[in-house]
Parts: sequence; C-alpha cells; structure tokens
Amino acid sequence: MSKVYFRFYEELNEHLPEEMRKVWFEYPLKDRMSVQQAITSLGVPPAEVDLILVNQLSKGFDYILQDEDRISVYPVFELFDISEISQLREKPLREIKFICDVHLGKLSRYIRMLGFDALYSDQYTNEQIIRIAAEEKRIILSRNYRLIRDKRVTHSYWIRSSVPLEQIRDLVNKLDLSKSIDPLTRCMECNNVLIPIDKQQILPRLKPRTANHFNEFFHCGSCDRIYWKGSHFDNMLSFIHRNILPD
Repeated sequence: MSKVYFRFYEELNEHLPEEMRKVWFEYPLKDRMSVQQAITSLGVPPAEVDLILVNQLSKGFDYILQDEDRISVYPVFELFDISEISQLREKPLREIKFICDVHLGKLSRYIRMLGFDALYSDQYTNEQIIRIAAEEKRIILSRNYRLIRDKRVTHSYWIRSSVPLEQIRDLVNKLDLSKSIDPLTRCMECNNVLIPIDKQQILPRLKPRTANHFNEFFHCGSCDRIYWKGSHFDNMLSFIHRNILPD
C-alpha cells in the first residue's frame, strides 16, 4: 500500500493522538488524495495551517500526495513574513486584527489593553463572525471548535482555556505578540484608537486634582471617555508586565 509521512509542529499537535505528536508518522495513502484531505482527516483544521512543506518544498492545499512524500505542517505564522515561500495564501495576515466569539468578552478587553484591534459583541452569531473576519481580514478567536473548522474560515486560533488570563498569555505566546504590543493606546470599551486631545478642550470635565497634575490627555471618539497617564495607567502597565508578558 502507498504511504506518506507527516510531521506536525507546535500547537497543531494538540489535535492529534498522543502517539502522533511531534514525531514523523506513517499515513496510508488513498488514490488522488490532496494534502488538505489528509490533514482534515487527521482532525487538524486547515484554517490553523499556514505552511506546508512536501519534501522541503512549499505546496498548496490542493497538492496531490505521492507515495513516500514527507509532509511538514506548520501553524499560523501571523507575525512572520512567509510570503516568499508559502503556497497556501497570497500573503499571511500582516496587520494584527482579531474578532472574538461571544464567550471571549474578557479576552477582548485584554487584547485591547495591549493595543491590538479586537472586535467583540455578545450578540454576534457565528455567521456574522465569519463574514466580518473575511471582509476585514481578522483572525477569529473562538472557544467553539466547530466555528474555527468551518471551511470558510482562513485565519483562526482555538482558545483552549476558559480562564481569561491564561487565554491572553497563550495568545501572546503562540502568536509571538510581545514585540508588537502598544499598551493602553486603545479604548478597552470601544476598541477605538485613542487620540491626543488638548487639555483646554476638556478642562471643564476634569477634576481639579487631575487638571493640576496632568497635561497629556487622550480621547475616545466613540464613547467620549477621557484618558490620562495617572496612577491607574501605571498600575495597568505593571499588571501587563507582571501577569501577561512572557518572562
């Protein structure tokens, strides 16, 4: 019988039985089987795959497997420019934007705290999430395994933990986000980028102590909140470095 050999990398192994994780293993080959069909049959969502090497050469999902092929399968490389070698998509996502499912409200706030664009609504349906992600080139974050395996989904990440702090740590680590964060530059409520605003424009809205001690202010154009770099700002930065960013 014809056969090929697979090796999956990093978090893709979580979809595989223990004996297949992080090792080369033999896979029986059927006639005219594409690499996508084989990957899907093993339980790995194609949306989580961003690079396939067959005998050290990049191939697309439609590649027809040949006897004795050796296939290396890598997860999403959102922060790595693999456009010169990847045959799966025209280019990987370069602007980091997320959309969170209805179970990830707290995670969306943590993501915004780090300065990343994260859409969230507890009213989103799965169909809306898929549509918005496609239209705006967003990475879907979901606790719903069926959602990320939908064939229309091209970029997604399955959130394993139910604990928000563990979720954001895992996301920062797995997508290598730590070097790209721009903390406290986005409204945690509305997701809008904060815009500097002249102190004189908002002076009537400030408490006397705030007006006396601070001169740099930022404004959210959606919810009209005013932000400044006071003790709360320092405490949040400390929280980020102590609880979220890798050592």
